[in-house]
This record gives sequence, structure tokens and C-alpha cells, in this order.
Amino acid sequence: MSIARIKKNDTVIVISGSDKGKTGKVLSVSPKKGTAIVEGLHLVKKTIRRTEQTPQGGIVDRESPIQLSNLMPYDADKKRGSRISRTQNGERTVRTLKTSGKALD
Repeated sequence: MSIARIKKNDTVIVISGSDKGKTGKVLSVSPKKGTAIVEGLHLVKKTIRRTEQTPQGGIVDRESPIQLSNLMPYDADKKRGSRISRTQNGERTVRTLKTSGKALD
């Protein structure tokens, strides 16, 4: 597996699929599966059983995983997706956006 270019709390844009062009914040990343869960994107219907915590039960919308290959880090300044480069900042390696040069870490 390659080095992860998308991490938790990054803002990403979907570059293919039914949610193409939408942006959201990454809630979790699973590098082994190559997927990420993005807030408010790729929603699926999930039935909830009636319990003490949810006495109503019913059907709710829930985020499902999206392939990392369908996501790209979002550059808010340029309002489009950007590739990632790694640069040295002292002893640290920092992820930066190629379009604006802004550091992500």
C-alpha cells in the first residue's frame, strides 16, 4: 500500500461516482481496505431496531465507505481538488497542497 495522502479531518472532494463534485470532512480512514468515510457523503439507508436508546426505531441515513481513489484533497483557496507533495520543514515531513502550497499537517 502506498503512503496515505488522505487522513482523518482532511477536507476532500469526490472526483468520481454519484457524489462527484461534493466536498466533506473525513471521519475515518481504513488504509488496508483503501476506503474512507466522509461526513454527509455516500449515504445509505439503514434500518434501526427498536431499543431503549431508540424507542422509535425506523430507517436512518448513514455514511458508507468511499474508495480512496475516488477522493482528492480539497483546496479551499482555489476551490478545486489538489494533489499532495511532501516537503521537509526542519526535521518534520509536511504534506502540502500542490495548487496553493498550503501545509495540511
